[in-house]
Amino acid sequence: MQSRTPVPRATGRPRSAAADAAILAATREALVELGWSKLTLGDVATRAGVAKTTLYRRWAGKNELVVDAVAELFDELRMPDRGSLAADIEGVVLQFAAILARPEARSGLMAVIAESTRDDALRERIRESIVDRQKRLVHQGRTRAQQRGELPADPDPTSRTADLIFDIVAGTVVHRTLVSAEPTDEEWARAFTSLLLLGLRGSAAP
Repeated sequence: MQSRTPVPRATGRPRSAAADAAILAATREALVELGWSKLTLGDVATRAGVAKTTLYRRWAGKNELVVDAVAELFDELRMPDRGSLAADIEGVVLQFAAILARPEARSGLMAVIAESTRDDALRERIRESIVDRQKRLVHQGRTRAQQRGELPADPDPTSRTADLIFDIVAGTVVHRTLVSAEPTDEEWARAFTSLLLLGLRGSAAP
């Protein structure tokens, strides 16, 4: 099913941040209690204490609403400063896995990804709201490692290395957590990080 055409924003009273926060929190609550298939905008509106029309002024439909509700969870991710690149990577991998293990993240993300296979606009929204926003972590980690002298400065500012690093980390953790349903514990994070660093340091060699 294709996403509905976005509704143009009306002029007038500014959008309420408190209402947005309540709606996104209610969406995650509904995902946990009802699951993707039974979640409705009417139920979310009731939980959030807003009119259903308020949701439609902000989101074109259920898919877009769930993307934004899940994206807010991933915005909690932080690149820790644990003293070394290896420790920093292990820290963010464990954070990421913990978020993916939450029922609202798991059911919401899997559902919108499935829907996006036949909805280009939804796929683009996932890319902008979740993927592109979290690539900041790669840039932060690389910059800090370069400042410590653990990695050389990137000689090519247009390099797609950061995108590739993100794809490797995110793809591996998502597959491990959501597809294979295997534990993503400290031991696994350490082994994965060691393998990733071999590639990073090898690609930096002349």
